[in-house]
Amino acid sequence: RARHTGPPDGGWGWMIVAGCFLVTICTRAVTRCISIFFVEFQAYFGQDYARTAWIHSIVDCATMLCAPLGSLISNHVSCQVGIMLGGLLASTGLILGSFATSLEHLYLSLGVLTGLGFALCYSPAIAMVGKYFNKRKALAYGIAMSGSGIGTFILAPVVQLLIEQFSWRGALLILGGFVLNLCVCGALMRPISLKEDHKTVPEFLEQDHVPEREKQDLKQMSICSPLIKVWSHECLCYCSWKEYDFLLMPGFMVLAVSILFMAYGCSPLFVYLVPYALSVGVSHHQAAFLMSILGVIDIIGNITFGWLTDRRCLKKHRYFCYLFAVGMDGLCCLFLPVLQNFPLLVPFSFTFGYFDGAYVTLIPVMTADVVGTSSLSSALGVVYFLHAIPYLVSPPVAGWLVDTTGSYTASFLLCGFSMIFSSTLLCFARLAKKIKRMHLQSLTTDTGMKQHIWTNGEIAYSVTAELDQKDIEFLAVDTNNCSNR
Repeated sequence: RARHTGPPDGGWGWMIVAGCFLVTICTRAVTRCISIFFVEFQAYFGQDYARTAWIHSIVDCATMLCAPLGSLISNHVSCQVGIMLGGLLASTGLILGSFATSLEHLYLSLGVLTGLGFALCYSPAIAMVGKYFNKRKALAYGIAMSGSGIGTFILAPVVQLLIEQFSWRGALLILGGFVLNLCVCGALMRPISLKEDHKTVPEFLEQDHVPEREKQDLKQMSICSPLIKVWSHECLCYCSWKEYDFLLMPGFMVLAVSILFMAYGCSPLFVYLVPYALSVGVSHHQAAFLMSILGVIDIIGNITFGWLTDRRCLKKHRYFCYLFAVGMDGLCCLFLPVLQNFPLLVPFSFTFGYFDGAYVTLIPVMTADVVGTSSLSSALGVVYFLHAIPYLVSPPVAGWLVDTTGSYTASFLLCGFSMIFSSTLLCFARLAKKIKRMHLQSLTTDTGMKQHIWTNGEIAYSVTAELDQKDIEFLAVDTNNCSNR
């Protein structure tokens, strides 16, 4: 296990990026390509849109629902073991799916088992990138997450060709062998030990987030040797709680709610883009090519947005870059029902693919900015867990709307408005936070704290850091303490 005082921002980190790149190809790109099987499944089993859509929904739902399990195995066993185990499970699910005799069989094999395998691989691999990079974090994530786009670009026409040559059963069998490459990706994930992950006793007592009363109690207990075990137990319990204390952070709560609406809006499009294109007269190869275009432009969105948001001029505006990208994808969904031929669907694939890659890159970056690197793996597990219910519900709901109305218009409009609401919610949350900060600053000035704050740089930093989390009562207590001194 490599030990570093901070993220190395290079070295073996680039191999971690390469491993995560391959993981996203084998998980997210393969999941997207399942939509190419949609028409084949529907024709073979003679079922409607809603029932057939459950296959894609269960894969996505299981991947995100079990994401905390992947983080748990990564944190307490090994990231390498988790990804290798996930690769075996995912491959087994695809291979068993090739022998399916009913949709229910596909629900269990291709849906649950493959989705569980993907869950054990996806969030731990992404979290490892965050541990190896700090200054170039957005660029590293852009390269790693571009695997989803380039994988879709390559696999979409390949899967269509495999279906034509070997039927859908042979195509699933070959994909099962391909997904075994996740075991190779797991072998690349060398663990890293950062200084912040292993605090010593004095360092723990010096942390600002430990209450003063607890510090005094712990110091007294450490003097008495019979109570060392009790102190260690309390310290361990505190650290275990600290691993998930981000759940109570207002910033994380707002991000979580917005992700629910964003996930609901983005999922159906990857399921129904190919069927919609076929319904307006586009050929099978052109429909698969639309997915390829979406995938390759997704790569450009991943890398360019990652690079741009690492620049000094945009680094502090990542939040607004994220909500802008989500809002643009929502607008694309609103215009999709009027695009009814191949020349018009190509620009849609370009635009939607670019902004999809953009916001996907920024999800782990924003999560890291909110919760910090030490809790990133657990936080990403929760973030991807939140995708589960929308991913499970949205494709069948969209399919039901198609079956009921006889067109895709209602489904795509619902997706668009959902993503726009997600972006609008984040925008209002940031405005509310800014207004609150300005109000607290004005109260600080009125109470005479301004002169005290600027007399010492360290005090200024500690007070302004607390302004976002506590109310003016904290300032009043701090003022009384200073006057008593």
